[in-house]
Amino acid sequence: MTFRRDICSGTGKPRRARPAVAVATGLAVCSLVACGGGAKSKAATACPVKGKQVTFPLLDKSKAYTVGVFTSFGQFDVRLDVKDSPCTTSSFAALVRKGFFDGTRFHRIVPGFVIQGGDPTATGQGGPGYTVRDVPAGNSAYTKGVVAMAKTAVDPPGTSGSQFFVVTGTDAGLPPQYAILGMVTKGLNVVERIGKLGNPANERPTRKVVVLRMTITP
Repeated sequence: MTFRRDICSGTGKPRRARPAVAVATGLAVCSLVACGGGAKSKAATACPVKGKQVTFPLLDKSKAYTVGVFTSFGQFDVRLDVKDSPCTTSSFAALVRKGFFDGTRFHRIVPGFVIQGGDPTATGQGGPGYTVRDVPAGNSAYTKGVVAMAKTAVDPPGTSGSQFFVVTGTDAGLPPQYAILGMVTKGLNVVERIGKLGNPANERPTRKVVVLRMTITP
């Protein structure tokens, strides 16, 4: 019998659904939020936003942006999917430039599934105080190396704050409800190494994995 793991949130506990029987277990990929919006010129006026009042510039779709994630276990790079997720990537880039992720931890590690970070509280409940939204395509696939954004169980598809997850399994088998941030283009071995540092029983890290800093180019 096979089961599908759903990434939901709110309580910080995961849900895995078996055919005909839902079994609540583990942690959910979470990203609690309250969001923000308001905008001037190239700020995120076109983005659906909720929460505190924030503005950030939209990334140029003609450019290729890469986020360098420097962790206590090595570096991996993420190429942002600006074309398909303009609001998500622009918000994430703005947070990177503010140093929002520096010093945060991967608070959830599920071997063979995902590693999750981006929560400044490391509880699975934290976020930046606002959310944006990019509805993912119906054929979105969450395969190894894909980086997507977490959301609460009650949020509409594509909602995101700051919590993100990187798929470490061949295919996470998730429904197309999580905004695609991008793809790991370098350092997948680092991601896989981190992905082994989780307790399958409670999905908590067996070792502290810290995001020392993030950078973005150009």
